[in-house]
Amino acid sequence: MDTPSTSTFSSDTKPSAPKLLGSTYRRPSSSRTIYSDRFIPSRSSSNFALFNLPNSSASASSDDSHSAYTNLLKSALFGPECVSGFQPSTPEKSASGGRYSGRSSSDGSILQISPPNCNIFKYKTETRKSLHSLSPFGFEDQLPGVSHSPVKAPRKVPRSPYKVLDAPALQDDFYLNLVDWSSHNVLAVGLGNCVYLWHASSSKVVKLCDLGSDDSVCSVGWAQRNTHLAVGTSNGKVQLWDASRCKKIRTMEGHRLRVGALAWSSSALSSGSRDKSILQRDLRTREDYVSKLSGHKSEVCGLKWSYDNRELASGGNDNRLFVWNQHSTQPVLKYCEHTAAVKAIAWSPHLHGLLASGGGTADRCIRFWNTTTNTHLSCMDTGSQVCNLVWSKNVNELVSTHGYSQNQIIVWRYPTMSKLATLTGHTYRVLYLAISPDGQTIVTGAGDETLRFWNVFPSPKSQNTESEIGASSLGRTQIR
Repeated sequence: MDTPSTSTFSSDTKPSAPKLLGSTYRRPSSSRTIYSDRFIPSRSSSNFALFNLPNSSASASSDDSHSAYTNLLKSALFGPECVSGFQPSTPEKSASGGRYSGRSSSDGSILQISPPNCNIFKYKTETRKSLHSLSPFGFEDQLPGVSHSPVKAPRKVPRSPYKVLDAPALQDDFYLNLVDWSSHNVLAVGLGNCVYLWHASSSKVVKLCDLGSDDSVCSVGWAQRNTHLAVGTSNGKVQLWDASRCKKIRTMEGHRLRVGALAWSSSALSSGSRDKSILQRDLRTREDYVSKLSGHKSEVCGLKWSYDNRELASGGNDNRLFVWNQHSTQPVLKYCEHTAAVKAIAWSPHLHGLLASGGGTADRCIRFWNTTTNTHLSCMDTGSQVCNLVWSKNVNELVSTHGYSQNQIIVWRYPTMSKLATLTGHTYRVLYLAISPDGQTIVTGAGDETLRFWNVFPSPKSQNTESEIGASSLGRTQIR
């Protein structure tokens, strides 16, 4: 039986292979380059000029003016040991580029030993990264000509209203809520003893009702899905109107004093009064109200249902903020941190259980609560009486309107509470606030008898169309 031929293993040769059937085995030529069985990445296409590094043939003749920069860059990329004159081995100098060259001299000694961190691994594609992106520390401040990635500019909020409506007899009363914007893009405004409707798409003004000389409008509130409008009056009654037909549907009693706050929840309507009570009304029943909520010690001036219609937040002139559920007649949560009347209330549409509230002149603070865990999250002193709050539907931001002493409107980014914009223009307290159905526009009202429209929020990500009320409606008109 024939045995395969063998030879002595050295750095230049491999062990002989057995003869293959039908072929003759030939011993490799001594002049042919033989690679070891280790994976050796090829560096033949390495672009050393990309790093401003001289190759081995030009290292001795490098320009002195660039030597300091070259050494600094080599030290940052390959370690300090590479600066002492060592050059990364290349395939032209060595057949194997691992930890040692793999080739022996005539006397058997290793020609060159490479530090493990000095290899430049180069594969098929050439890197397109800028120099400062490869650096472990900031070269951009030291190297001229290095391009910086552009920083995204903050969103700009127009500082002026794009439309102003004159609103004669708009009352300067902190405890009333006389402006609301429907899902059908119709603005309702209570002026004296009348309610007017302003159609945003056409700028058409319609007089809905006149309560007479012995009564006045104290609050207005649109139903969530239809064209029903609730009107709270100074004599303690709540009227329900079908705005599409300008027809009164019913009148509900139960309060002894004026009704300054209204809040809808599906087919249920809540009303808050100066008589310190909150009445829950079910419009599907014949009764004026189905339950009475007691807890406040002074006039109820703020009411808001959460977006899931499970919790009702109420604020009063007793400096208290209460949270009620659908079945309670006593508050399930009580917050007493405010030191002035709580009219401004807003539920976040982005996070379940996140509630914002604002205090009056003696308080000036916006506070955030987690009603799920019953915790006080944060407090921001605004420096002015907080009259209203509303969250953006499109981004995690909110708007606050203020009274004494700056009468400003502030756009906040939550949760950092950094100011995106401060809007001024009203000369009286900004007591009234509503947001458009597309979530981009707010309308503010004040005792200066004007309504001002501001573009403060971006459009929803799902739509790129502009609001129906745009630049075409610029100008100043009158609502009555």
